[in-house]
Amino acid sequence: MDAFYASVEQRDNPAFKGKPLAVGSSGARGVVAAASYEARRYGVRSAMASKIALRHCPQLIFVPPRFDVYSEVSEMIMQILLEYTDLVEPLSLDEAFMDVTCNKLGLSAVQIAGEIKSRIRQETGLTASAGVSINKFLAKIASDYHKPDGLFVVLPRDAERFVEELNIEQFYCVGKVTAKKMHSIGVRTGADLKKISKEYLVHLFGRTGIVFYENARAIDRREVTPNRIRKSVGAENTFETDLAQSTRMTVELYHIARRVWERIAEEQFYGRTITFKVKYEDFAVFTRSKTFPTHFREFASFWETAMEMLKNVDTSMKKVRLMGLTFSHVDGSATAKGFKDGLQLELIFKDWDKDCE
Repeated sequence: MDAFYASVEQRDNPAFKGKPLAVGSSGARGVVAAASYEARRYGVRSAMASKIALRHCPQLIFVPPRFDVYSEVSEMIMQILLEYTDLVEPLSLDEAFMDVTCNKLGLSAVQIAGEIKSRIRQETGLTASAGVSINKFLAKIASDYHKPDGLFVVLPRDAERFVEELNIEQFYCVGKVTAKKMHSIGVRTGADLKKISKEYLVHLFGRTGIVFYENARAIDRREVTPNRIRKSVGAENTFETDLAQSTRMTVELYHIARRVWERIAEEQFYGRTITFKVKYEDFAVFTRSKTFPTHFREFASFWETAMEMLKNVDTSMKKVRLMGLTFSHVDGSATAKGFKDGLQLELIFKDWDKDCE
């Protein structure tokens, strides 16, 4: 979806249309969850501190998130996707992969992308961008072309040339640190990356080096996997003011624990490992994990463990900026539901020139 949260807010409030808007909080510790395209022209981006966003764009409008509404819209879109194929892999509320090699209607991938975009606009009043190609890597990159309301296709015969012309920052798993490392060995484009041996890439980047080697040749072996299993459920909170008093920290941790437990109940996710995270005022991070023989079924036991972990936090020298709790290490006997979120479209059509039997 195109600027999903912000677009929903502009759709539902005509006063916001055409104006720079951010979903999030404008408070001292606020963070931009999503920015409209009007705000992006000023350099406002998601995950940016709100005070920095306001420096870029003083007239920026902040609205609180309405995740219940975003989830409802996402579910509507997911139902549209599932009319074309059962192989839908949601990545978040606004993004999903689809494998349409053997789709329900016998249409081409490009036809499906066009139809889905039209239906999303008609049924939700929002725009989506689609990328169509032969694997996840290429379809994902293509989906970012011609935004908003774009549709970009990378044909099989064009795949390797397309990859060669990419900036290295567009590759999967390449963030700022990895990009800097790539630049240090003379790699700035896909063509540069293609010249580096697999052995040397593995030496520099470990197993990810194999991914880089294959992606440089337009290869991505990952399948579209519907109903992915959650590996963790958690929540954290950055406080308006830094905390030092144990009583206040206990209250805040309780609210975080309740939020985590609600998500556990909703997802039917029962793990055995609890991880407690603290970020101090100087941004130093403290984490502790504890794994149990069986998964938790009662909040009381979960809360008792969280309280024990809180006792290890030292506030004698510096205050606490953030706290978080995460459940992981799902037990084999426990159940876990797949993600229900959807959608920026990345469609895959593996055997482009073959009929589906």
